[in-house]
Amino acid sequence: MFHKALLQLRHGAFLAALALPQIALAAPCSSTSGEYEAWKPVMAEEARAQGVGQAGIAALMNSSYSKATISADRNQKSFKYTLDKFMQVRGADAIVKQGRARKAKNPKFYAALEQTYGVPAGVIIAIHGMETGFGNFMGDTNVVSAIATLSYDCRRSDFFTPHLVAALVLVDRGSISPSSVGAKHGELGHTQFLPGNALAYGVDANGDGKVDLSNQADALSSTANYLRQKGWQPGLGYQEGEPNFAVIKEWNAATVYQQAIAIMGARIDG
Repeated sequence: MFHKALLQLRHGAFLAALALPQIALAAPCSSTSGEYEAWKPVMAEEARAQGVGQAGIAALMNSSYSKATISADRNQKSFKYTLDKFMQVRGADAIVKQGRARKAKNPKFYAALEQTYGVPAGVIIAIHGMETGFGNFMGDTNVVSAIATLSYDCRRSDFFTPHLVAALVLVDRGSISPSSVGAKHGELGHTQFLPGNALAYGVDANGDGKVDLSNQADALSSTANYLRQKGWQPGLGYQEGEPNFAVIKEWNAATVYQQAIAIMGARIDG
C-alpha cells in the first residue's frame, strides 16, 4: 500500500460538492492518544450538526485511536524515491503486463468507461494496479477509526475532519459499514478514495442503489468520473507537458507517482 503524503493535494477540495452545512470546528485536537475518548462525544456533536445520523454517530463513538495510522502518517518515504527506483519498487512491469491482460479480457467495460468519461483505459488500469494491485489488497485498517484519528490529531485536523464527516455519512447511507477496512489514512476501495471524495465523486455503476467502492465497477467508474470532473480533456495527451498530466497531479501529490501513472498508462494502451 502506498501511503500518501500531502493528501490535501491527492484528491483536492470537495466540500463544495457536499450538501453538508459547515460549522466552526470546536473539537480540540491533540498530538497524543490520551484525550481521544473525551474528544469523540465533542466531535459527535459537530457531526450531528452537519447532518450525520444515528448509524454514523454510533460508528464514531465505537471507533478507536489508530496507532498504525499515526505511524504511517509520520513515516512516509515515497517522495524521496527517484522515478526508476519507484517504478522498480512498485513493480511497474508486472502492473503493465497484468493491466494489458485485464483490458484484453474485458474490452467492452473499459471502452464504455472511456466513452462515458473520456479517460483512456490505461490510466484507470494503471491507477487500479498502483493503488491496490487490482483489488488484491485494499487495506487492513478500520476506515472510521483511521479517519477519526487523523481528524483528532493536530497535524492535519482541518483537512481530515470533513473527510471524517463524509465517512460517517457513508455509514449512514450503507456505502461502508462501521467495520469497513481501508488504507492507513482511511482510503477505501479498489482505487483508494478518501471518504469525502467517495461521497462527492462516487458512481453507482452496477445500479444496486449505493456507491460501493469495494465493487470494481463502481470504483473504476468513480475514478474515471473523478478525473473527468477535475478537468480531464478527452482525446488530449496525459504525459508530462501535455494537458491531462495536470489532472493526474490531482490524484496524487508525489511527482514519481504522477509520472508512473502516465508511463504505465501509455504502456498498457500501447
